[in-house]
Amino acid sequence: MENEILKSFGAKVRHYRELLGLSQEKFAEKANVHRTYIGTVERGETNITLVNVYKLANALEVNVTQLIKD
Repeated sequence: MENEILKSFGAKVRHYRELLGLSQEKFAEKANVHRTYIGTVERGETNITLVNVYKLANALEVNVTQLIKD
């Protein structure tokens, strides 16, 4: 179940990033995280911290709930 949650979250991050037309690298710069981190999040390979959830949501210009709600 945890893996499914991470993959769902990552898919939402990718969706909103692509809507903004951002590459993973540009998105990482905007969110102030390492560029390789974005890939691991989008693939559901990392259990992201709450602080980073907020960083990504802010960079994506969405509410945190839009990333975590089913």
